[in-house]
Amino acid sequence: MTTLIEPDEHKALRAAVSSFATTHPRDSRTLWQEAARLGYIGVNLPEAYGGGGGGITELSLVLEELGAAGNPLLMMIVSPAICGTVIARFGTEAQKRTWLPALADGTRLMAFGITEPDAGSNSHRITTTARRDGTDWLLTGRKVFVSGVDIADATLIVGRTEDARTGRLKPCLFIVPRDAEGFTRHRIDMELHGAEKQFELVLDDVRLPADALVGDEDAGLLQLFAGLNPERIMTAAFAIGMGRHALAKAVAYARERTVWTTPIGAHQAIAHPLAQAHIDLELARLMMQKAARLYDAGDDAGAGEAANMAKYAAGEACVKAVDQAVHTLGGNGLTREFGLASLITAARVARIAPVSREMILNYVSHQTLGLPKSY
Repeated sequence: MTTLIEPDEHKALRAAVSSFATTHPRDSRTLWQEAARLGYIGVNLPEAYGGGGGGITELSLVLEELGAAGNPLLMMIVSPAICGTVIARFGTEAQKRTWLPALADGTRLMAFGITEPDAGSNSHRITTTARRDGTDWLLTGRKVFVSGVDIADATLIVGRTEDARTGRLKPCLFIVPRDAEGFTRHRIDMELHGAEKQFELVLDDVRLPADALVGDEDAGLLQLFAGLNPERIMTAAFAIGMGRHALAKAVAYARERTVWTTPIGAHQAIAHPLAQAHIDLELARLMMQKAARLYDAGDDAGAGEAANMAKYAAGEACVKAVDQAVHTLGGNGLTREFGLASLITAARVARIAPVSREMILNYVSHQTLGLPKSY
């Protein structure tokens, strides 16, 4: 089931995306629209709603190749992978018809809001709440580090509702239009200068119709993790692509840069760390492929473990690859000409978001190894 050799159609898809990404301008909005026109953005969405009929396996492949070409699209993690997947699996027929064709063809984008100022990695402490008011919902709370809200037509917000049977709060997902009354955004001043901006969101009794709720009100964590597992897999793809991009620049430089009549790549002090970076990226890719295939096969539990491992491995491999690439170029690695310096900060995102490496280690120690919790 988890064959490690890519079929010919995946190899062809890699080649096509790579060719497209290396010859396309780096304007992210234009790139997004053209990629969508070619079927890349919606490759994981159902054919019946304008998508490619593939899965996270194909979508992660697309994002990896875009990143390897130096043209990553962060919103692919959010719009088709998280939001598109959740709506495709749990949305009503009306929600699917409204959103999936538009997400697939690039005419609409959707952001995803889960992180809160005081909850951090603990989703059980989310305080954004939804309460019924007649047939409507009233949503109140705050979210932080939400990507691309300014270019998204709506945001899929993770809130909590009260379970009528137990009185406990349970997670639910709501589609909040960007122009909803009481829904405001404030841009976060980030040191990292990416194409996609980060925002804090405030929801002040945002009134939503009954059909803003995605899926079953009682499904809770099942629906939430249906989006979070693809998020981790796609973050791994983002990191692997970035690492490959940095490594390719370093290898090209090491082949050509000559000191004392010998290319620096001939020296093991240069060659071996680059070889190690390549090995780490390849190993991370194998775990990412395993996670994607488990998810596409419907094994949510197996995919959860593998997705966390893939995200961890890819984040570590990316940071090491970027660091070694900059070190290989020396002073040139910090110039705008070679475009590596900005990756130093960007690479660390894969270690931090959407979940820290420490929380992944917690997951593996508790869920996989069966060790007791410390919290």
